Amino acid sequence: MATAVTESTFDQEVLESETPVLVDFWAEWCGPCHAVSPILERIVDERNGDLRLVKVNIDEEQELARRYGIMSIPAMILFKEGEPAAATIGAQPKGAIERALGLVEAEA
Repeated sequence: MATAVTESTFDQEVLESETPVLVDFWAEWCGPCHAVSPILERIVDERNGDLRLVKVNIDEEQELARRYGIMSIPAMILFKEGEPAAATIGAQPKGAIERALGLVEAEA
């Protein structure tokens, strides 16, 4: 299950996490955000605790969206050891998201 994070909890939940964290930047009014949400949950569930999912509502957390250059949603950023490691934008199939974030090997 995803955890909602705010500017006050972002550092602790994401930047200080020892587990890689997938951050979903979204908004309530965004249809594609709602479409991609269960896909992100499945990606995290399949990794049995090796990946966490948090959500940032860009309408409520505009400073976080600005800090990470979010210009379009849904936007997903994978953080490893407190740093952005990979990112992708838009509602996509599960495999495309996993490849874009480097969570699976790209097919040769």
